[in-house]
Formats: sequence, structure tokens, C-alpha cells
Amino acid sequence: MTQPVRVGLLRLVDSAPVIVAQADGLFAEHGLEVEISIEPSWSNIADKLTYGVLDAAVMLPPLALAACAGLRGAHARLVVPMSLSQGGNAIVASTEAAASLTGNAAYPRLNLLQWLRSQPARPRFAAVHAFSTHNLLLRYWLASAGADPDRDVETVVIPPENVVDALASGAITGFCAGAPWGDVAQNQGVGRILLGTSAIWPFHPEKCLCVAESWSEANPAALHHLLRAVLRAQLRCDRAEHAADIARLLADPNGLDLPEAACRASLPGGAGAELIRFHAREAWFPARAHALWFLAQMRRWRWIDDQTDLAALAAQVYRPDLLGPAIEAEGLYPAASLPALETTAMLPMPNDDAFAPRTRGRR
Repeated sequence: MTQPVRVGLLRLVDSAPVIVAQADGLFAEHGLEVEISIEPSWSNIADKLTYGVLDAAVMLPPLALAACAGLRGAHARLVVPMSLSQGGNAIVASTEAAASLTGNAAYPRLNLLQWLRSQPARPRFAAVHAFSTHNLLLRYWLASAGADPDRDVETVVIPPENVVDALASGAITGFCAGAPWGDVAQNQGVGRILLGTSAIWPFHPEKCLCVAESWSEANPAALHHLLRAVLRAQLRCDRAEHAADIARLLADPNGLDLPEAACRASLPGGAGAELIRFHAREAWFPARAHALWFLAQMRRWRWIDDQTDLAALAAQVYRPDLLGPAIEAEGLYPAASLPALETTAMLPMPNDDAFAPRTRGRR
């Protein structure tokens, strides 16, 4: 295995399993040479995966699905053999907007629609990509309060590492982004976390490991060892006793150069509003039911037509069969039993009774 594996990621806490696998020598133990490429945006990640500049990447699941559905150009051939993390995103508003929106309420849902409709212009909220968990959960939350995400707010796309500056400058009213950026905004006094996205969907699937299908087919042994190394790293990332060391690693100025305190807040055992889970409760399992939820939300907002076979697309992209041998080799789960996880170990899905849209739109 002499050919380097090119892995892309963004400056986010939930990139930790790949960073830890590299720093702790887990890739090397599996005979892999991994080149990590820190990218400036999710579009860069998707384009480089699609055109073979990257072999694998920490990825947004809805973006992988959208690329394969042809929603951003030619149909990509990408596969998701494992999930990397759960939870970790925050919906943040400027300090002024948060004070106006919430009043004395700890949970801002009840005042949201009234506040939106009282603004002289549509509030501008940033999401990290149009086809992101963040955008879909932000829209779900807005619709739950009776708002129309296409009418009552203006949504713009800003890479996660730039959202705090955009909020501080007044370019946006709020954002939904992954850790550490919500805590960074709050620590700097420019924003306030309204809620963590696990309030919408408890421990929702967040990042996945996505690989180019052509690379996975040409390099099955490398993929197997890549998955095993990342699985071991996920286990370490899920242990609170390692969190301080991992936060320091993520803060390395020669690496991701993230704010250490904000990273620690979102890792297991931290004091942040939203914590990330990496391994427990089969967080590594790429559940097709999760893919179907993302796809159904894309259809709800009319991004995917009614002719697209959502189940077939989910089965094409989400490939737990590729993970099975690695899971078994690591002694975590028998490969033959993986399909049962779709029903026996599933996380709660979003509660449509609690988060039901009260205006036009489909569930």
C-alpha cells in the first residue's frame, strides 16, 4: 500500500477521527500513508471527490446524496461506507437578535414566527452549504414554528470557518454551523446559541466518511484498512478522558488551528450546548433510513423531483456492506448482522408531532 490516500476535511471538531488517526499512528499501523488536505469549503470537498483529486473526505451526507442525484451538475459516483459523528451543530443568532427573539424564554420556538414577521427585512441566516444537514435542520426548525424558510428568511451559504466573522460584521443575523463555531461566536460575545440541533433530532447523523466509488473499487484493501483505522480513532474520540488532548490536537496551529476551549466544549464530557458523539450506539453505522430522511426533506423543499427513486438512491450511496468486514475485524459487530441495525439500533427520528409545520409544505 504505497500509494498515498488523499483525504479532505474542513476545520471542524467532527473532523477529529481523521486527525486522531493520523496523529496517533493508526493509519500507519494499517500500512497506510494518508495525505490530509484541509479544504476551504464543502463545495471544494465535493468537487475534488467527484473529479478524483481526493480519494476520501469527511463529508456532509446530504451533499454526497445531492451530488449523486445530479443536483449540482453531472451525477457523481460517491459512496458512504461509514458515519463519522452525530450531533454537534448549533443554531446561533446575533446577540441583539437573540435578545429580541427569545425574551425571557429559554427555548425560542414560541417567539420565532412573530419575531420573523416583525422584522423590517427578511433576516439573513447562513448555512454551510445548501445541501447540508445544517440547512435541512434549520429549515425543519423554522417550519415547525409556522415559518416558510423560502419566504420568511434569506438563506446564504458561508463556509463554517467564516460564519463568526460574518455574524460579527452584521452581514448575517444568524447561522447554523458545526462545532466549534457556535461556541466561538458565544465566547466572543457576537452571538448566542439558540439551540443545539440535537433538540430537533436527538444525536442526528452529522458527518460521514465519503469515498470516490472508483477508488473504493480499485483499492478494496486500502479502504478496509482506512475504515479500521478511523473506527479505532472514533472510539478514542468518544472517551471523555481523551477530550483535553484531542482539543489541543485540533488547536495545533500547524493543523486545523481551531480555538481549543471551544473544541473542548463540544467533545464528550464538555460543557457546550451541543456535544458530538463519535462511536457509541453504533454511531459509525451508515443507516439508509437516515439517507432517506435527508432525501425526503430535499423532496419536501422541491429540490428533488417526484420521479427520483429515493430508496434506490439511498442504497446506491450508503454502503454498510463495505463497512462490514472492518467492523468484524475490529471485534465490534458481526458483519452478517449489520442489516439488523436499520431497525434495532436506530436513533429516534425527528418528532414530527413536536416539530410539525403549521403552514404550507409537506412533512
